[in-house]
Amino acid sequence: MIASNRKARRDYLVVEKLEAGIELQGTEVKSIRAGHISLDEGYGRLEDGEVILHGVHINPYEYGNQFNHDPRRPRRLLLHRKEIKRLIGQIAEKGQTLVPLRIYFKRGRAKIELGLCKGKHAQDRRQELRKKTADREAERAISERQKR
Repeated sequence: MIASNRKARRDYLVVEKLEAGIELQGTEVKSIRAGHISLDEGYGRLEDGEVILHGVHINPYEYGNQFNHDPRRPRRLLLHRKEIKRLIGQIAEKGQTLVPLRIYFKRGRAKIELGLCKGKHAQDRRQELRKKTADREAERAISERQKR
């Protein structure tokens, strides 16, 4: 794994995950391999029957010179036609969005894990925090009890 989007799991409820390839330029691949990528502000959008990734920042490659790319350029995602048609229906009907969760290399090719997400409300986040706190306190009590 090269990079992950921790904010996405905090701010969104991930309904479904899917894997897609990314159309990249040569210097972008080198920069990603070096770990110079930020998925925090990224999102996927359907345009003309294709899925386009916006807002992902890939730093220019240090030794790229004139072959470097625009760090925030939109990048096409490689998905099967059937997957794109299914996504069109889900995004239009249910008000869901595509959020990049993580990026990694698989057999030498850059892959991105997209999440079909619903936005969380502030109340949902508070409940999640309460649950985490309660779990942590329970674990602490158990470990203290076992020490005695």
